[in-house]
Amino acid sequence: MARIIFYLALLITTTLFGQTNENLEVKKAVDTFFEGFHKGDTVLMKSVMADKLLMQTAYRNKAGKDVLVTDDATKLVSAIANRPDDQKWDERLLDYSIQVDGNMANAWTPYEFWFNGAFSHCGVNSFQLFKDGEQWKIIYLIDTRRKESCEN
Repeated sequence: MARIIFYLALLITTTLFGQTNENLEVKKAVDTFFEGFHKGDTVLMKSVMADKLLMQTAYRNKAGKDVLVTDDATKLVSAIANRPDDQKWDERLLDYSIQVDGNMANAWTPYEFWFNGAFSHCGVNSFQLFKDGEQWKIIYLIDTRRKESCEN
């Protein structure tokens, strides 16, 4: 009986630890994306982006209408590559909520965006990732943006 309990405990511990490792790898992919974003290093960003990354933004316009905009990831990469030296874009991730199931993961990251040291807006990023062999790649990114109801 003691042996069965030992093996059961070992199995549960191994499963929980394995999940934690995957969560850390997903977090690392998101962190790598933002490291490149902040440094202006598009090669680093692209190292964790799928070739056909889908990007969307959901927000409420000034008229109060809910809007969903689909954008091309190459526009983001180009904006980062061509950002003027006098502009500082600082997206501060406030938390991570990561869920993993096999080779699919979601990272939910509330954030604040600061432009040249001044608060601009807040929202949440939702990253969908796929484990392509040994590496997690961002396949879908949707974010919200608002200027109100931010806890800064």
